[in-house]
Amino acid sequence: MIFTTEQRPDPENLDDRGLSETAAERLSYLRAGHSLRSWLLTTDHKRIGILYLFSITFFFFVGACAAALIRLDLLTPAADLLTNDGYNRAFTIHGVVMVWFFLIPSIPNTFGNFLIPLMIGARDLAFPRLNLLSWYIYMIAGLFTVFVLIAGGVDTGWTFYTPLSTMYANGNVILAAAAVFVVGFSSILTGLNFIVTVHKLRCPGMGWGRLPLFVWSIYATSLILVLATPVLSITLMLISAERLFGLGIFNPALGGDPLLYQHLFWFYSHPAVYIMILPALGVVSELVAAGARKPIFGYQFVAGSSIAIAALGFFVWGHHMFVSGQSIYASAAFSFLSIAIAVPSGIKVYNWTATLFKGHISLDPPFLFAMAFIGLFVFGGLTGLMLAMLAIDVHVHDTYFVIAHFHYIMVGGTVSAFFGALHYWWPKIVGRMYPLVWGRLAAIFIFLGFNLTFFPQFILGYLGMPRRYHIYPPAFQVWHVLSSAGAGLLGVAYLMPLVYLVYSMRYGAPASDNPWEATGLEWQTASPPPKHNFEEIPVVDKPPYDYEIEMEEEDG
Repeated sequence: MIFTTEQRPDPENLDDRGLSETAAERLSYLRAGHSLRSWLLTTDHKRIGILYLFSITFFFFVGACAAALIRLDLLTPAADLLTNDGYNRAFTIHGVVMVWFFLIPSIPNTFGNFLIPLMIGARDLAFPRLNLLSWYIYMIAGLFTVFVLIAGGVDTGWTFYTPLSTMYANGNVILAAAAVFVVGFSSILTGLNFIVTVHKLRCPGMGWGRLPLFVWSIYATSLILVLATPVLSITLMLISAERLFGLGIFNPALGGDPLLYQHLFWFYSHPAVYIMILPALGVVSELVAAGARKPIFGYQFVAGSSIAIAALGFFVWGHHMFVSGQSIYASAAFSFLSIAIAVPSGIKVYNWTATLFKGHISLDPPFLFAMAFIGLFVFGGLTGLMLAMLAIDVHVHDTYFVIAHFHYIMVGGTVSAFFGALHYWWPKIVGRMYPLVWGRLAAIFIFLGFNLTFFPQFILGYLGMPRRYHIYPPAFQVWHVLSSAGAGLLGVAYLMPLVYLVYSMRYGAPASDNPWEATGLEWQTASPPPKHNFEEIPVVDKPPYDYEIEMEEEDG
């Protein structure tokens, strides 16, 4: 492998004479209206993607503040900072906000909105007004949820498990469940919009075998959004109906079945794991190809594995219920299926590795984030295989081992890919470059901080530390101190991109149309793109990731 840190081309050396004229032209779609009204009524998919970017950043920091309270409280074995009820409310805020208002919409709603039409050569999404409506639904539900969680407080955790949520928790659980119910409509509308757009608006020559892998991943994610989200919405509606009208759905005292809730919830929520991770897998495929300057090895298998993950994800929910008393035969079947779903994920990792082999690998920030993702995703996936095995899962169920595994996939994976996408497409979004040195440092610090935060939790879980406890034996304190120290480093690392990316919007060097010399239609238009994306609808006559031809020409 050949490692290089040069930038292609170096934006610091770009001639910015005549910049005002060029910038005015390239920022035309942003400067079409400065007023707040022009943004709030826009139907431009790029602007809506930017609106989502600001929105999910806000919710990310709300969830992160709750996580900071949790880690501060866990520095000591006693309840020195939060009361029992305060601790329950803190991890509920963290879970609800992070899962439904950051992790699930982060990549699809931001980069999916901004990039899908550009990548397939379309003018916009199929239903522009529906796209704007989905953002309004998301914002209304999100702000209402934060208000309920902070002002009123909910202590059930993000899963709203029965009978706690139906018999014992305070009445705010109905309001929180209703808000999550409402935000499901945003997910469904977004998924439907992406599916129709990919089917109907591809430019000439853009067949299914030429779709970028990011588009494949968003398409597979959209199928899950449309098919699985209604199950969660109906389940949360049943919780509210039981509390309001005394119906015997989940309450055993009224003839209900509390385990029915777990089946319904996880039937959605395990596919929801792939709503979070599938777009990240698509991002990393783009970054690996651009960073290695090679076509993706086994393109058809990588594309097909996204669909396979989406399909198999509906058949593995029962591994969350190995200790619930379900049939041993059902548990054995779910164990087998949970192991089987690792196959399409493994296909992606092996094909990325083959792509990187003998590649001209760049150490620019987007590709460092991609390498961090692969390391964290592989480790999280291996521990997931452990949890899919009955004998191990029974021992570590509801311990910090599960928390560590979940965060390695969701936070280590999804957030690393999110930052990788942000650093990769930022020049296309704003037309400016950011300081590459700071980007590299942020990638390194996030990787180190994440491992220092969550690896000790594997040890805690193996030793028997249950999750959702804030009073624990003193023997566990050293691992909690390490984890909290890592969280501090991780918090600083997360703030770094916020500073230098915002700085770059005004003071960054002007970006060329294709600063990474990548393939793909999004790099064939201006940075930022004009309002309708392309002067003329492009025609595709080459396979995706056509780097090999360029490399042969350079060698020649």
